[in-house]
Amino acid sequence: MTQESNEPVPVPVPNNDTVSPRKVQTIKLTAKLTKYLQAMTKEDASDLHLKTGSSPHVRKDAVLRKTPKSPLTRDEMNDMVLNLLTKEQLKEFDKIGGYDLAYQVPDGDRFRINVYRQRNEISMSIRRVTRHIPNLADLHLPDHFEDITKSAQGLILVTGATGCGKSTTIASMLEYVNQNRACHIITIEDPIEYLYFDKKALVSQREIGIDVPDFHTALRMMLREDPDIILVGEIRDHETLSAALQASDTGHLVFGTLHASSAPQAVSRMLEMVPQNMRSQLQQSLAYNLSAVICQKLLPGVQEGVARVPIIEVLRATTQVQEKIETGKEAELPDIIKAGKADGMNNFTQSLYDRIQAEMIDPRVAYTVAPNVVELKMLVQGIMQSK
Repeated sequence: MTQESNEPVPVPVPNNDTVSPRKVQTIKLTAKLTKYLQAMTKEDASDLHLKTGSSPHVRKDAVLRKTPKSPLTRDEMNDMVLNLLTKEQLKEFDKIGGYDLAYQVPDGDRFRINVYRQRNEISMSIRRVTRHIPNLADLHLPDHFEDITKSAQGLILVTGATGCGKSTTIASMLEYVNQNRACHIITIEDPIEYLYFDKKALVSQREIGIDVPDFHTALRMMLREDPDIILVGEIRDHETLSAALQASDTGHLVFGTLHASSAPQAVSRMLEMVPQNMRSQLQQSLAYNLSAVICQKLLPGVQEGVARVPIIEVLRATTQVQEKIETGKEAELPDIIKAGKADGMNNFTQSLYDRIQAEMIDPRVAYTVAPNVVELKMLVQGIMQSK
């Protein structure tokens, strides 16, 4: 293990000039990191964790495990970071203690890399994103997701915790559009996660720090780029939300992600982004522009070849939903979702029940995440009694 100190250990900045972070950079991987990424692809692992003083850890099928490799030294971690980051990026990393970037293997997988400090030492978390974009059926997503993508305009949010598959779900929906609709799709991402190839649609992908300096600049410019559909990688603040709503208000279909544990909570989170004296205006804008909120969780699958199964809650912008949002009665949205099956809505309890009924998940696991365990058990008992 490395000895701890009271001061952060700086990454030595190389003396030679490197390209600006706003230009496309060539990442040079060390032989060790190259082998790690190759092993991730071979083992079909989703995540790799590298930490000074510890052996590498990998995540596969949602399970994190320690590898038998030797603990990584400070010099090894420093060497990997020096190859990954440019001079300007290293300065930014030393300033804020973290940096995001992406690496694309030629004709292979893409890796989203986060370099960060912990206990004054360097660590890396690497997420593997394959070139193959799974379709909606491959992800076991509801058929009516296709109908959601056919909206002419509006804001579609995919929400959930980190690692719940939000990016993959949106990629699958956008790829469905790409295959079936002649339109211009613009994505604004930090970093780009999935690469799209023009099919029926024309797809333009802009990466923060390479193609454009920040989200706000990209969102301000995008309306001049003749988009039909826009992906905002993540809605983090009021400015990004306002730009997304403005794009929707001017006739565009906008996709975005948000961290929220339920569809109603996503609505509340957006309203909390503004001061109280601005909330009424945001309520009106959301009521008019919100098209759908999809919240998802991932549970282990029990069928052969199905590692993880999405549990989905869906809120659709019916007239009743719009009225509740506009009048500040978003607390009543859970009851509307529960009763809204005919409108393409369902809550987590219903989704868990459907997955149990299809024998895709273990009921015992479902009970651990069910928002209403008693209700779910009553539904499951009905299944058992009917057999």
